[in-house]
Amino acid sequence: MDGILQIKNLRVNYGPIQALSGIDVDVQKGTIVALLGANGAGKTTTLKTISGLIKGKGEILLDGENIINKRAYAIVKKGLTQSPEGRFVFNGLTVEENLRAGAYSLKSKTENGIKQSARARMRANFEMVYDLFPRLRERAKQQSNTLSGGEQQMLAIGRALMASPKVLLLDEPSLGLAPLLIKDIFDALVKIRAEGTTILIVEQNALATLKIADYAYVLELGKISMQGPASELITNERLIDAYLGGNKS
Repeated sequence: MDGILQIKNLRVNYGPIQALSGIDVDVQKGTIVALLGANGAGKTTTLKTISGLIKGKGEILLDGENIINKRAYAIVKKGLTQSPEGRFVFNGLTVEENLRAGAYSLKSKTENGIKQSARARMRANFEMVYDLFPRLRERAKQQSNTLSGGEQQMLAIGRALMASPKVLLLDEPSLGLAPLLIKDIFDALVKIRAEGTTILIVEQNALATLKIADYAYVLELGKISMQGPASELITNERLIDAYLGGNKS
């Protein structure tokens, strides 16, 4: 069965260095798919190429349409957004203003014979994000640069959700966060999937990711070295030794 996001023979070079050597990834609609691997394996390069920030060769199909090398803003309009590594919230803007910026691509939409204006869709998305992350509601008028690291990560994910994406890309959402905050973020990702948004997540925290993912790929030096249902990979001895520190508890 074809996925909502398909990567076929994707190749990316940085000058003479080949960062991705013809990878294939299939992301089924309504699932969480993990992309695991060590630093330098090509995980972030993959996400940046999907979202139009890096040029590559091959095919990247979103709902059957090849979006490879399209401009990033055009890809957002087609239903794919990214929460980048490092969060990159807009300093000088409040939480509410950051979220509003994420909704710039929203247009009116007719579904089941009912027309929703862009403004109405944005209001609904605000409520959805605030329900997912109640702390953001409490801090709606607060400057984003004054938030904690965990709150900034919630804001970065919320901002990406404001565009009503079909597919959400997440790059290291647990980076630098305390364990309790990581749990809050990952609990939210499960809720996002339950609402119908497909997630492709890059993470070094392999254990926490495999616990919530449906399927996973392991990248090594620009190539897929392993793949399978997350429930199987979490018990794979080679993966445990390489990425889970020999402990899957």
